[in-house]
Amino acid sequence: MDRNIVQVHDKYFEPFITEEAIQREVTRIAVEMNRNLAGKDPVFLGILNGAFMFASDLYKQLTFPCQISFLKLASYSGTESTGSVKQLIGINRDLKDRVVVVLEDIVDTGVTLETIIRQLSGYEPAEILVATFLHKPEATIRKVKLDYVGMEIPNNFILGYGLDYDGYGRNFREIYQLVDE
Repeated sequence: MDRNIVQVHDKYFEPFITEEAIQREVTRIAVEMNRNLAGKDPVFLGILNGAFMFASDLYKQLTFPCQISFLKLASYSGTESTGSVKQLIGINRDLKDRVVVVLEDIVDTGVTLETIIRQLSGYEPAEILVATFLHKPEATIRKVKLDYVGMEIPNNFILGYGLDYDGYGRNFREIYQLVDE
């Protein structure tokens, strides 16, 4: 078996996006944000668990005053979206009249993000922006505005760089895709 193939539970994954390519895209997004958000005192909301690596890498490159917090939502079971979203950990900051930047690891169906934006709107922010590291346009069933996108990818199951398969694989520095069975 190829030594670059990794096994997580009963599935095998092959390299898909290198650590270097990931960091290059994170830096590109940070440069855009440094230009667009300076002087706006935004609050970043990382969506856990998946976005923790993207949020950390991005936040370290921001050069303007800003705050960060995290929300935790659940919408996946194994390799399939459950189609429902429930908030597990709420917001602990006043968002009224603030620019809010949602940090997502991946947007596929758009269902989770649509729910997050609807919930955040109730806090009366000045503006809600969305930054996602990955976007799967083929999987999208709910159109949501994405202000910052790292990479568009096909509708394959992936893990690594915060993304998981039943809780495992988030720690990989690269992103792997499921090997065709």
